[in-house]
Amino acid sequence: MDTIPQISIDDSATDPHAGIWFAVPGGFTELPIDVLLAAPASAEADRLRQALAPLVEAIPDGVTRQQFIAQLASGQQLLRALREVGTVHCALGIHRDDVADGGGTLHSLFTVSWRGIAWAPRSVSAARAVATAEDHTRVEYLDLPSGPAAIGETVRTPSPDSGLPPTPLLQIHAYLPHPDHKRLAVLTLSTTAVERRVQYRAILDNIAELTSFESPLSKA
Repeated sequence: MDTIPQISIDDSATDPHAGIWFAVPGGFTELPIDVLLAAPASAEADRLRQALAPLVEAIPDGVTRQQFIAQLASGQQLLRALREVGTVHCALGIHRDDVADGGGTLHSLFTVSWRGIAWAPRSVSAARAVATAEDHTRVEYLDLPSGPAAIGETVRTPSPDSGLPPTPLLQIHAYLPHPDHKRLAVLTLSTTAVERRVQYRAILDNIAELTSFESPLSKA
């Protein structure tokens, strides 16, 4: 018997001011940027502390507890940097590696960001975005249901003085100009599993294909 795929609709799908609608496959968990970066005295910050309290208290070792808090602070710093460059959505991807023998777990980060652009035909804006981006390879121009788009890839390695592990990071970017010709939606999928480039490219291709600048629920 065929199984029916489970579809979860976020509350933002009914927001008429969202500006962009998209769907992600299973294995992605949204990181609520506004909640994680809430002001210390706000109600959102109180709810975050209440949600994390049982998890922190369940860590028996004091050193491990401090490491968890430090990692959470580092994650908040990363989210703050992402929001400063126009990121409005962030999701953590955790998938089983079905290609390698023995399986394993793969991790990725999916983000949606807005970028202001000068007026131009949408096809020109898409081509310009990927052409002016640094070190893009495997560039492809698409005609999606939402309009013209461009997709490109980069592989970056942190510099020795960055303090980060020297692990290559694959980033796949999809550039979708908005119909108002004034802004550009940038969908980015990042992972250290560079050897799974084909699979992650297929994931982002599918997300871009399902992205819309009009609410898909409005007609329904």
